[in-house]
Amino acid sequence: MFNLKIIIASTRPGRKGPAIAQWITDVATADARFSVTVLDLATINLPFLDEPEHPRSQKYQHQHTKDWSAAIGGADAFIFVMPEYNHGYVAPLKNALDFLFHEWAHKPVGLVSYGGVAGGTRAVQLLKPVLAGLRMTTAGEVPIPFFAKHLDPNGVFQPNDELTKSAGGMLNALAKWSPVLAQLR
Repeated sequence: MFNLKIIIASTRPGRKGPAIAQWITDVATADARFSVTVLDLATINLPFLDEPEHPRSQKYQHQHTKDWSAAIGGADAFIFVMPEYNHGYVAPLKNALDFLFHEWAHKPVGLVSYGGVAGGTRAVQLLKPVLAGLRMTTAGEVPIPFFAKHLDPNGVFQPNDELTKSAGGMLNALAKWSPVLAQLR
């Protein structure tokens, strides 16, 4: 069983990321290959990077960094649930990534992006060089254009067949990449 961490990237009041994260969490939890934990950057509330040493040294001085390191270090794979703001990805996600280095390395990541017409794909494209720099492998994308049309009156995300199929493909890729990349850690 692979330890999958689903990270909700948006921290904005009124955000819709938790509804989308609940959907992908339910899909992943139903898959016996994964043990799933959700990490919400809004509740984790990391400050802007405040460690005096470079993350490669892993000489963390602050408890919030030590806690973040433990949460990320134990993962086999990730899914980032991320909005697109102004054609880019959100600052809290970049900050969370920058706090660590080795803990991310040689792990697959699936990207569930959402937004308007582009479905978050512009944010995903900008994030990919950062992931490569951290030695992560992108293992599937689930872009959700016009995501609001998938929210019912209670705010519950209702995927269509295409999104459900795409999520399954992403989970298959995460399950395939996880043992391969684990050999490099």
